[in-house]
Amino acid sequence: MNEGARGGAGGGWITRLRAGLKRSSATLAGGLASIFSGRPVDAATVQELEDLLIMADLGPATAARLARAATERQFDGEGTGEAVALALADEITTILEPLARPLKITAGAKPHVILVVGVNGTGKTTTIGKLAHVFKTQGHSVMIAAGDTFRAAAVEQLGIWAARAGARFFGSPDAKDAAAVAFDALGAARDAETDVLLVDTAGRLHNKSDLMAELEKIIRVMRKIDPAAPHDTLLVLDATTGQNAHAQVEVFKDITNVSGLVITKLDGSAKGGVLVALADRFGLPVYAIGVGEGIDDLQPFTARDYARSLLGLDGDGGDGAGT
Repeated sequence: MNEGARGGAGGGWITRLRAGLKRSSATLAGGLASIFSGRPVDAATVQELEDLLIMADLGPATAARLARAATERQFDGEGTGEAVALALADEITTILEPLARPLKITAGAKPHVILVVGVNGTGKTTTIGKLAHVFKTQGHSVMIAAGDTFRAAAVEQLGIWAARAGARFFGSPDAKDAAAVAFDALGAARDAETDVLLVDTAGRLHNKSDLMAELEKIIRVMRKIDPAAPHDTLLVLDATTGQNAHAQVEVFKDITNVSGLVITKLDGSAKGGVLVALADRFGLPVYAIGVGEGIDDLQPFTARDYARSLLGLDGDGGDGAGT
């Protein structure tokens, strides 16, 4: 997605982001107020801050670095919860800013192929529908391929989302070979000179070898038509899974060349800090985040907006980062 996908959401989107992260920000803001209520910034308070950040799913390594940096650079003597929150927001923005990259469509690809991966239940189907809506809004023609042949319900749901987004749909509940669906869809999209092809996939982590073989086959057959396909591989992660998201990134990085992340269900999670930990550990671009079930509830990721919303701070603190 590019800057245009942010559209005129402006303050409306920031308000939704802040509301979506309310469970996470309430935990952090309350903890900061308690830790730094008239107490000196010393080794004990820094340790309590680190523990608070770990509880918010920022992970031990990231939490330790943030706690140290936020306190060392900002304070001599006593601090306040709000002052520490501001310092943390700046430090988190520094981590996230280089990774808040737009997902750009290659104009000459026809189609630009986006393979969407992730375990079942992360929100892949709805994310594909929302992505299709974004690309259609930008003026691109879009096709969605139902490559999760393991779940017939996924095919039906994807067809509904395609209709809502105004995208062409390619798939059948009777299809059994995901690679054949991807191959035929890419051929059809190329014949129609479609701009974007979104390919859904299964996500059965209980049998990693089968998943790996299926994804490798999908990529192999698509490359018979276009050696550059897929042009992007998006990993969809559910924010409510917290630290389990780390294991999912590791698995899918082993299987395929993940080019970026989409984080969903931030509105239902008290573990919004996991995004920071993932960015700090893996260094993968975060293309978009989801804070709702509506078709327009997937937006480009902006580092400063996210950092300030995670800490419960009002305003955007600037003109946003990463767009």
